[in-house]
Amino acid sequence: MGAIMRRVVVRVGEIVLEDAPKPVPLPGEVLVETRVTGVCGSDTHAAHGRHPFVPLPYYPGHEVVGIVREVGRAVTGLVPGDRVTAEPTLPCWECKMCMTGRSNLCENLRFFGCGYEQGGMADFFTLPENRLHRIPDDLDDFQAALIEPLATPVHAVRISGGVAGLAVVIIGAGTIGLLVLAAARHAGATTIIMTDLIASKRERALRLGADAVVDASLPDAVSAIRDRLGESADVVFDCVAVQSTVDQAIALATKAGTVVIVGVPASAVTVPLPQIQDRQLRIQGSATYLPDDYERAIAIIRSGGVTAEDFITRRFPLERVAEAFATSAGGEEVKVVLTR
Repeated sequence: MGAIMRRVVVRVGEIVLEDAPKPVPLPGEVLVETRVTGVCGSDTHAAHGRHPFVPLPYYPGHEVVGIVREVGRAVTGLVPGDRVTAEPTLPCWECKMCMTGRSNLCENLRFFGCGYEQGGMADFFTLPENRLHRIPDDLDDFQAALIEPLATPVHAVRISGGVAGLAVVIIGAGTIGLLVLAAARHAGATTIIMTDLIASKRERALRLGADAVVDASLPDAVSAIRDRLGESADVVFDCVAVQSTVDQAIALATKAGTVVIVGVPASAVTVPLPQIQDRQLRIQGSATYLPDDYERAIAIIRSGGVTAEDFITRRFPLERVAEAFATSAGGEEVKVVLTR
């Protein structure tokens, strides 16, 4: 019998740590020993059966930092001892999207830690070499754990058409919303207004650089946001993606404005198509990231635009994974991580 390791499995009604065979790297793969793994909103949504693309059971953990322990014989760019973080998209590299530089939209996409046979909430995992990014020496493990979650907002800001010199609204001041704030500020947005239902999240958004915040539950929230913005919004990032926030986002956008859907919708919503046509609005979906978004995320963290002190608010050992999920789902923390 081969070596045994621990891994987390999420089943209906339970999140447990179980024994499993330690994976062995294939020729182009790398064996990584996990150091830190973030609990993502998609993890908690999936655990409660609310993620549209992650069925149960599944092996979680895609925001992961670790150390290379073994490399397959075809690996040329990484060596044992390297610290790495995963880019968890697993493209086929053969479809139209992959062949045109859009591997995040691969027609046969698999996703490490989300419906894949391995996840980063384990003692070890294997991935192809090209799915791993070497971590700069001046970033510690907790800073590095923010690279993957920051890459999603970096991608959203980039494909919005750009925010430099523009007025921006971010709906939702959870983890992703706050990271969109950092990415938009780094990209040169002039004014950024954020909304949330929870007062403590609005206060945190102000501390982290929002120009103003608005209680999203106000009956006149759209007017209040416009008053603070001083104009209509050029770009609105919806980091919640439910019917009420989509309605708000479209109402806030200026003519010829852009609404970017960053949050993962749990179900379908409707949109006011006459307004979208008449005002020439663009509704832009944003899906994960590309390697360039990782590089920009690393640059933002290295510049101090995102810090572990601000974003990682609770830490749990791997054996307390169920408690970590519950804490993350509670909504009061920014980022919960698991450590070995």
